[in-house]
Amino acid sequence: MMRVSRKLRKWTATILDLPQDVALDLPRITMIGGLQLTVENHRGILHFSPESLRLAMDNGEMEVTGRDLVIRNIGTEEVFVEGQIMGVQLHVKGKTPG
Repeated sequence: MMRVSRKLRKWTATILDLPQDVALDLPRITMIGGLQLTVENHRGILHFSPESLRLAMDNGEMEVTGRDLVIRNIGTEEVFVEGQIMGVQLHVKGKTPG
């Protein structure tokens, strides 16, 4: 049933010309240089330190690595991070790297 619902939402987004992140509840990641990062549609913070931030996503996790990371603002579905951002990785559930 989940697969049919997702296909219906994707079809609706295409027909109505809606952004995929809105219709499919996908994460929207906005990065300004290597200094600021905003992530929308996350499902919570799993880990935070000045070198690493892990966020829960519907399909897995997102990991942000860097130096002197600071969470400037956090909401129920949005987080704003500043610092020296060196990497952003998505880890999808059920898929092995490589």
